[in-house]
Amino acid sequence: MSQYRPVALTAILTSLLLAGCGADQAPTSETTSETTAATPEATDATSAGEVPEGVAAQYATLTEEVEAEGGRTSSGDWEVAYIVEPAEPWFETTGGDPTRREPAEGETHHLEIIPIEAATGRIVPDVPIRLEVLDDTGEVVDEKELMFFQAEFFHYAHNFSIPAEGDYTLRATLQAPEFPRHGESAEELTLLEPVTVTFEDVRLEPAA
Repeated sequence: MSQYRPVALTAILTSLLLAGCGADQAPTSETTSETTAATPEATDATSAGEVPEGVAAQYATLTEEVEAEGGRTSSGDWEVAYIVEPAEPWFETTGGDPTRREPAEGETHHLEIIPIEAATGRIVPDVPIRLEVLDDTGEVVDEKELMFFQAEFFHYAHNFSIPAEGDYTLRATLQAPEFPRHGESAEELTLLEPVTVTFEDVRLEPAA
């Protein structure tokens, strides 16, 4: 048997393999072309600086309601906003189907507190908040541990019973959230300290 036959056979096999690779590459090239064509559209929809519509709407509504029915203050790592509304119903979803809870007798106002990370403007989850309502003598007329609500924007709130129309002080105490944090060192972590903020001369009137 000729010593050159294995070489020739190897050459033939190599040619077949290369031809096979070429056949496989053609669809790949088309696929790449299609993917490349779709990329600009995908990039346009998620380009840097764009915010999902629902998130943008959340913060726009929050800003409008705070300006119309509340106020803001800052303390350390926190910015805290409040909103005053008439007592509201809500759905309770603990253990089973959602159940609508109507305002209880005597509940007059729905008071909302929104804790915000001052450095980023993000609403902060998992924050234990206690809200006290004080009259002009400094007496606490009602106080509640606030619940976390899903609505047009995430917020903490409860219904309160205010005895009479007047100017009140809202005193909100925010505990540091206990969620884990990422970071290179403990020194760069934020929202580690509790804070108490007050809003004075808040007019609370009976619902229309």
